[in-house]
Amino acid sequence: MEPIRWQGYEYEFSEKSADWFWALGIIAVSSSITAIIFKNLLFALLILIGALTLALFAARRPHLTHFEVNKNGVAVDRILYPYKTLEAFTIVHDDEDPKVIISSEKFLMPYIVISLIDVDIEALQTILREHLPEEEIAEPISHKILEFFGF
Repeated sequence: MEPIRWQGYEYEFSEKSADWFWALGIIAVSSSITAIIFKNLLFALLILIGALTLALFAARRPHLTHFEVNKNGVAVDRILYPYKTLEAFTIVHDDEDPKVIISSEKFLMPYIVISLIDVDIEALQTILREHLPEEEIAEPISHKILEFFGF
């Protein structure tokens, strides 16, 4: 069995305008002022730190990620997810952005969503079927929300 290798960006980058950052800042500052009025300084600080983190992440360009599906598992850059820690997979055949969704046993990362642009989907499906059951898995709502906001 020949491994399948490809490269892709970890997410589709969308340029954020200055207005986006201004809106984020206004919402964060007004929320923090509201928290201070209600005498909750820790929450106000948490809002500001969260907004700063969000702004830094929004400005960051995605890096080129290397993917590989082989006999041992699914590799994303240098991280190997062995088949024994994976539960099932589904391939979403979207014309614009086909993707594979793999459910995992991990609590903090229950789904691995990988874009399949320029990949032989049938060969990938054949390899994954040898190790994992193919089930209907809905794309996580958190992933859809992040895509909506351009992350």
